[in-house]
Parts: sequence; C-alpha cells; structure tokens
Amino acid sequence: MNPWPRELWRLSTYLIIGLIIGLIIGHPIRVLLFIVTLYLTWHLVNVYRLEQWLQQSGQPPQGTGIWMEIFDRLYHLQKQSRSRKKRLTDYLSRFKESTSAMPDSTVVLNEFGQIEWINKAAQKHLGLLPSKDIGQHISNLLRTPEFFAYIAKGNFDEPLETHPPLNDQEHISVRIIPYGNNQRLLIARDITPLKRLEQMRRDFISNISHELRTPLTVLRGYLETMQNDDELQQTVHWQKSIDVMNQQTRRMQNIVDDLLMLSRMETEQRPTKQEEINIAEMLQTIQSAALALGEKGHEKQQKIIIEADERLQLRGNRTELYSAFSNLVFNAVHYTPNEGIITIRWYRDDSGAHLSVLDTGIGIAPQHISRITERFYRVDTGRSRETGGTGLGLAIVKHVLQRHQGQMRIFSQVNRGSTFTCDFPLKQTIQRQALTNVAS
Repeated sequence: MNPWPRELWRLSTYLIIGLIIGLIIGHPIRVLLFIVTLYLTWHLVNVYRLEQWLQQSGQPPQGTGIWMEIFDRLYHLQKQSRSRKKRLTDYLSRFKESTSAMPDSTVVLNEFGQIEWINKAAQKHLGLLPSKDIGQHISNLLRTPEFFAYIAKGNFDEPLETHPPLNDQEHISVRIIPYGNNQRLLIARDITPLKRLEQMRRDFISNISHELRTPLTVLRGYLETMQNDDELQQTVHWQKSIDVMNQQTRRMQNIVDDLLMLSRMETEQRPTKQEEINIAEMLQTIQSAALALGEKGHEKQQKIIIEADERLQLRGNRTELYSAFSNLVFNAVHYTPNEGIITIRWYRDDSGAHLSVLDTGIGIAPQHISRITERFYRVDTGRSRETGGTGLGLAIVKHVLQRHQGQMRIFSQVNRGSTFTCDFPLKQTIQRQALTNVAS
C-alpha cells in the first residue's frame, strides 16, 4: 500500500488546522511556520533514529506515519539481504569444499587476472601459496612463454599444454573459463601420464617401422629378381603368386614409409627446411602423377582440371606439402568413377590461401567426416583395400597442415562428391609476378 497519500493528507490537515488557529489569533504565517518546523523536526529525529539503527542493526525503531512504513520495509529488506548473504556464503563454502577436493589445480581470477583463491591441488602442482600469491597476477607466477602468449591472445576456446613452474619434466593442460562478472576460473590438469603414453606409442611405431624397413627391402629385392627370372615367367602359377606377393610387399613398404613420416612430423615441432614453393608448378607434377597411377587410372578416363593462381606461392617444406596435396588428389582419383571430373583450385582471398580438391566421386557419409583423419580409419574397408591405400593419407595431410599453421575443411555428399580444402594463413603466402602458365 502506498503511504504517501496518507502522509500528504496528514500534512494538509495540520496546515489547515494551523491556518484556522492563526487566523483566529491574528498570526497565520507564524503558526504555519511553527507547524512546518515541528514537521521537519519530526523528520530529522526519525532520520537520526534510522542512522543509529543502521549502525547498530537489531530490531527497527518504532515509528509513526510514513516512517513506520520506511522502518518496516527496510527491516524486511535487511532480513532478505541476510538470507541471501547466508545462501551465498553456503554456496561459496560448498564450492570451496568441492574444488579443494578436486585433483585438478583450480585458481579463481578476477577481471584483472589477479588470484583470488587457490585450491590445494594448485598449491601442490603449481607451487602457489595463498599467503603470498593472493592478489598477484597469474602471469607473474606461471612464467612460461606459452602461457604468456595464451593470456595475451585472450582466446580460451582451446586448452594450453605447457610445463608447470616447478618441474619441466611434467606436462599440464591449462584451461581458462570465464564466468560471473568478468571473473575467470583457471583449471590445470596433470597430463604427464598421457604424454608418456603418447611418447611410448610414437617410439614403438618409429622403432617397429625402422625394424620392418630392412626385411621388406630384402623381400622386395628377391621378389623383383624372381619376377624377372625367365624360367619362373614361363610358370603361370608361380608368376601370379609372385605378382601378388610383390604387390602386398609394396603396400607394406608404403605403410612403413607413411608411419615413419608421421613419426618424424610428430617429433619435430616445425618443418626443418622451409622455402618458397611455386604451388602451381607442384600441382602440374601431381596432375601428371595422378593421371599415370596405372592402367586402372587410364581406364577411368578421368579429367583433372587445375585452376591455380600462378603468382601465389607458399612458404613451407616442399616434401611435406607435396605429400599432403598428392594424397588428396590421389584419393580423389581412387574414389571418383569413370569419366569423373577432379578440380584442383589454388587461390587466395582475405582470409588466406586455399587449396581445394573437388571430385565427383562416391562421397562420404556425415558420420565418418569427424574421424576420417584418424590413422587407419576407413569409411569402406573392402573398397579402401582394393585401391591399395595405407589408411594414413589423411592423417599425414592433417599433420602437414598443422606444421604449416593450416587446417583442413571437408564437405561431402554421398554419391555427389567431396571437397577437401586446405587453408593457410596469409603470412605463409607470397604474391609474385606471373612465373608460368598453368594448363588445365
């Protein structure tokens, strides 16, 4: 209920009574001034009582008129505030208890990146101490170049893998999650066992690939000798067996070569040798190789079209980029039917440089696209093996692009074709004058 109409009615009544009394005694102005003074004094007394109550809390003072309503409302607001404060305190206590029990290091940061709270795991793994580090900027304590760059970038969609300040032999995955009023939650997870397992896997693949390389080379040598033997050539049965063995040995050799290449790329952070590469010329070489894949390729009578900006060059490792681009084109040849069209585009726009391989092949179902770059993942196992692929081509493409600060996009429709696009940042490109004419 609004108390103001009643208070205005009360004041008006006092003023009318005072005016009547003033007219009777002959001093209406003095009487009105006296009544207004009493009214203001009453308000000042209640303001003083309000100020004293707010300082001391407790039960509200007894009031009359509008002040009774004010005291009552403030008292209820005070009770609600205490109730909310208690709930927030309980929530905060439960939050601290739960995060303290978490095995992951958890640090609460304010909007300026200063530490507000640290759990026990952060004290143990990150070396942070509440008595010394509360209020410090997080970058003053986690002093690694990777973390500085991560904070400066301001994009926390992906986690950062780095070393904790206390031990360079360990690995942590750091994630920063914005929440609340410009606050941030830093969570660091120990991934050392996972890294060790990955290293063991890489070492195993590298070692077993090296060990297989020598016996495979010997086998291929003997098989080629047997294949060229005049006496064996006259024996149809043996010749067919030797051809099959030679084919499978060559396939195993390709798998070993691809595994060794992947192992090397995983070990090296960046390509060891970078140069300015004329991609248009490289695509011409790949086009010739794709058309000469064998009799099966010629029987398909496919058309391979190149649309390349001859002035646009790319800075990178020639061998790795050739392997990536040729894998995409050869895949398109394998999975595009007779008289199909394969288009290779090399162009540049405002977002960077792009190499696209478009085909009119069998396409890829949506559920396979997210996993197609995994090692040995095959959409159609039987058909993939018929083409002689190793199952590592797209994994190699993915690693090559990552080492050249690029990424791959895949768009495909079943029975309508696929488009594989490699995106490179502008800083990796060089725009030259026209060097060669690229024929379609």
